[in-house]
Amino acid sequence: MKLCYTLAFLLILCSNILSASDKPLPAQSSKIDKVTVFLQGATIERSASVQLKSGVNEIVFDNLSPDVIENSIQLRGLKDASILSIAFNLDYLDKKSVSAEYEALKTNLDQLLYEKNAIQSTIEGYERELKLLSENQRINSDNTDLSLEKIKQISTYYRERSTEIQNTIYKQKRALQDLDRSINDHRQQMNNLEDSRKEMRGEITVKLQAASAAYLNMELSYNIENAGWFPFYDIRAESTSEPIQLNYKASVYQQSGIDWDDVKLVLSTGDPNTNNFKPNLQPKYLNFVSRNYKRSSAVSRSNYKYNPTVRSVSGIVTDDSGAPLPGVNIGQTGSSNGTTTDFDGKYRIAINNSGGNELRYAYIGFETQSIPVYASMMNVQLEANEEALDEVVVVGYGSTDVSRALAGKAAGVKIRGSNSVAPASYNENVQSKEESLTNTRFEIKKSYSILSNSDITTIEIDAFDLPASYQHYAAPELNENVFLTATVTDWERYDLLQGEANIYFEGSYAGKTAISPLATTDSLEISLGIDPNIIVKREKKDNFKSKSFLGGTRVVAKAFEISVRNNKNSTVNLILEDRIPVSQNKEIKVSDQETADAEYTEETGILKWKLELAPKASVTKNFSFEVRYPKGRNINL
Repeated sequence: MKLCYTLAFLLILCSNILSASDKPLPAQSSKIDKVTVFLQGATIERSASVQLKSGVNEIVFDNLSPDVIENSIQLRGLKDASILSIAFNLDYLDKKSVSAEYEALKTNLDQLLYEKNAIQSTIEGYERELKLLSENQRINSDNTDLSLEKIKQISTYYRERSTEIQNTIYKQKRALQDLDRSINDHRQQMNNLEDSRKEMRGEITVKLQAASAAYLNMELSYNIENAGWFPFYDIRAESTSEPIQLNYKASVYQQSGIDWDDVKLVLSTGDPNTNNFKPNLQPKYLNFVSRNYKRSSAVSRSNYKYNPTVRSVSGIVTDDSGAPLPGVNIGQTGSSNGTTTDFDGKYRIAINNSGGNELRYAYIGFETQSIPVYASMMNVQLEANEEALDEVVVVGYGSTDVSRALAGKAAGVKIRGSNSVAPASYNENVQSKEESLTNTRFEIKKSYSILSNSDITTIEIDAFDLPASYQHYAAPELNENVFLTATVTDWERYDLLQGEANIYFEGSYAGKTAISPLATTDSLEISLGIDPNIIVKREKKDNFKSKSFLGGTRVVAKAFEISVRNNKNSTVNLILEDRIPVSQNKEIKVSDQETADAEYTEETGILKWKLELAPKASVTKNFSFEVRYPKGRNINL
């Protein structure tokens, strides 16, 4: 009998020992040490200390972001232990604790709502009294037993009391308006601090096989999607004799559900969400197709990334010659939010937070474009759809060849080849920069705390001086303003990305521009804004040559005069450009081009004058041409 009890005890003991090795360890607390933020997405690196037992160990890392990408989970520091399995799950019971700032706002909001309710009750009471006075006054006026003196006393009382009540109600309503504004401010700030993902937490469960008990300093890393950074710049030029000062900054955001508290940051120009499958070029065989056939186009090389801070977008939509397009339909994807461009091709659209991340630009006869909302200023150039143009009459737009020479020069930034200038001085003391085969990483020296909300944290990445050559530029057919530009060479060494820039010239804010370094040429041209002290006028000459017909041919002669005046107290160098149309149809002939002293490129029709204007000096330039085309046809002249 004793033997049976002994065997039973041993079985229970062995069972307890085996179950103890399989029993999950208590949830492990881990600390975020480092975050690598990509243009879209981030890698979180955590550390935790874990005591392993011999055998199978199940470890749970809790209170994590709910949007962990499971395939990205990695573990390091395992010593001799081996991984049996890794799983990611959501825990809807473990709620995120709110911050002290959020709690203070909530307490204040409750007090404001209490005060609002008290004022509303006071107003309601006064309104009832006012109604009661009105009813009593009517009853007393029907009482024939009252003397005239008594009626006067009652009327005076009613009038004075009514006035007093109405004044009080007015003051209370004013106080109510102030309360409503404060309540809305509190709610807005709470929305900024609140994270919708606080209603659930993520957890990673890891099973490890350990040959013996061990103490591990484990490193856990994983990727998330709801984070990123986008670049913006401050461009300062004190005068045209000094270099450009460029501050390269990053706006970092994260809505992962977990606050990043005093973490080391790395900003990477990489994007783990990019499609990494290389294309496989196959032979293209020609055949007959239907009229609805649409030619496929290449995936564009663009590093536009969604900017969650943009609340409205404005800009100009042009065709491929730089001419504005009126009536372009612009819509925010995933919503009914939309607008159209005006007669000058300009538009403005408020961004709906519940809508998609892209704006879609659509116009008959042109390729539709969908572009991420990357900035508050988005100038878009639509490419003509050749198949559509065969069926649609397009009036008022120039040729593709001309566009490549003029497009984008009037505003913003473009890149073009030019003579090199002195190399820029590079400030290497701000942050540490590391270049890999596919991206650049900026190691930020200072630790940062970034809350999981809609706020943006600004971090200075770098700052350097860029020696530049300054030039004024005007293309009065497209824009009658004169723009000051700065041309910088050797720009690629600074790892600039697509982004907005604030311009400061001679100590004053001069507006915004865009940096678009997607080019293979060796110089970057930055528009520093409009110079109002240089005046350019482009006028059509009347009665140059009257319109006439030669048989079945219509003849149109045009002549223009461009006048320029320098109202500044200093000499300026100005590039002045215009154009003569170029025919792409043998039935349309352009002839009798008179270009005077301009540099004229016949293939593109571009006219260029390089002017040096003394203070208060003026100059006039003229050009003319003649166009012949079949009678009864319309052309885009």
